[in-house]
Amino acid sequence: MKIVVAPDSFKGSVSALEAARAIEQGIRRVFPEAVIEKVPMADGGEGTVQSLVDATGGHIQTRRVLAPLGNEVEAKFGILADGETAVIEMASASGLTLVAPDQRNPLLTTTYGTGQLIHAALEAGCRRLIIGIGGSATNDGGVGMGEALGVRSLDADGKQILRGGGNLGHLRSIDITGLHSAIAETETVVACDVNNPLTGPEGASHVYGPQKGATPEMIETLDECLGHFDEVLTETLGRSFNDIPGAGAAGGLGAGLMAFLNAELKLGVDIMIDAVGLEERVKGASLVFTGEGQLDFQTAFGKTPVGVAKVAKAHNIPVIAIAGGIAEGAEAVYEAGIDAMLGIVQEPMSLEVAVADATRLIADTAEQAARLIVIGRGR
Repeated sequence: MKIVVAPDSFKGSVSALEAARAIEQGIRRVFPEAVIEKVPMADGGEGTVQSLVDATGGHIQTRRVLAPLGNEVEAKFGILADGETAVIEMASASGLTLVAPDQRNPLLTTTYGTGQLIHAALEAGCRRLIIGIGGSATNDGGVGMGEALGVRSLDADGKQILRGGGNLGHLRSIDITGLHSAIAETETVVACDVNNPLTGPEGASHVYGPQKGATPEMIETLDECLGHFDEVLTETLGRSFNDIPGAGAAGGLGAGLMAFLNAELKLGVDIMIDAVGLEERVKGASLVFTGEGQLDFQTAFGKTPVGVAKVAKAHNIPVIAIAGGIAEGAEAVYEAGIDAMLGIVQEPMSLEVAVADATRLIADTAEQAARLIVIGRGR
């Protein structure tokens, strides 16, 4: 029996690889001779770098970069086993968690550190970039990122504008002649699971600005600034990015990546499936296990378990999902290709206890699933 184990991380508890190992442990109590292939997964958010590195035998590199407010932080990115592909989470350099709640101000925050990570990956010889853009603290349209890669965003006096989304109103021209030369030969795919345009009621500033510290007055300013940014981009590149789905992701970084790196925006789980070769790895399997911290109504909208199930179902392979919790609306995953779901909490316990004991609980739940399979096969 071949079994593929392809979970996401259980956020705040165990990594995707640790979850896969725990599921394997439980399965082997029942099927000790099974061929078990572990494929750590992610959906482009937190944990994507580690999961891809674990799944492909790559390695992690670290760099000192600028955080959203200009202080230095140590950020990491991954280089996959092929030596050609780098995986970057913008949150590592420009994330909301890097800014104290009382200091959050998207008028000032910058994506410059994300550009530094991209620069480091290019200098390391990578010519394929996978960039996750969830969890940003920024609203600068990716101008800071571009500056770190050689783009000059100039004011009326021909000087580089100050960093931060609130300074885009001073932008008069964009000079891309100094853009890092390797970008012309680099493929960039961006994990983006939202369809927000750059501006307007559904745009970056109005939808995501409040969680980044923006007041109603700031939101109006930021929205106007991003609109002005797109006008200058259109003059420079002959193309508007405003209405492209995903342009407003990460405070407009989606637009900046398309403009400066010619990036393609895709669902994060689809990028992951391609990167780890999941389609090939499930062939010949009798069963697929997947999972994540919580199954709920959102899971059916492009989260890891459903992405894994889609691949498995193309080969008529049953799928079992194991989760830290099963919440309202989770039944939608049945229509999305998951055949059974099991929660790991079998007795009353606090969240803290469940998180601390997650590895054992996951293994025990996988064992229960395997024992049910034995019953089913015996009929």
